[in-house]
Amino acid sequence: MLVSRYRPILYLQYFLLIVDIFMNCFIDFMRFQNVIILVLHVIQDMCILFAVIVVFLMFFNTYIFQAGLVSVLVKKFKVAIILTFIYFFLCIALHSWNMTLRWSDPNAYTWNAGFLALYVIQRTVAVLYYYYYKRTVLRLGDPRFYEDSEWLRKEFEKKR
Repeated sequence: MLVSRYRPILYLQYFLLIVDIFMNCFIDFMRFQNVIILVLHVIQDMCILFAVIVVFLMFFNTYIFQAGLVSVLVKKFKVAIILTFIYFFLCIALHSWNMTLRWSDPNAYTWNAGFLALYVIQRTVAVLYYYYYKRTVLRLGDPRFYEDSEWLRKEFEKKR
């Protein structure tokens, strides 16, 4: 992929990742009205969805995908894909439970054992998601994915 084409996509993906990190770090400290917190949760979830869409669009632009070797891409990025969807569903579960607990009183302390466990799991998976997402984004910038090469021919012969 040309550097001039890849750089804006890379910046977009980093921006989406930074927004998600910011929301995870500071949304619990914000004691605004419930509607504002709800909108911030929706923005975070939409950023995750946009990040997934951008990565899959990059998958579709690779020579490997266009040659019909989708299984090679899935095998190379399986962990990142699975972690992204797990993280997305954990975020939705955490946001839903958080809004359910704090809707009646946004300033009340509502941390029960189940919510705390989900919070810790979501934050732990978030760290893994950030690592694998950034790794995937940087690996998709490799020119080998966008041109014919010897290793790709070998993979194609294995599939036949």
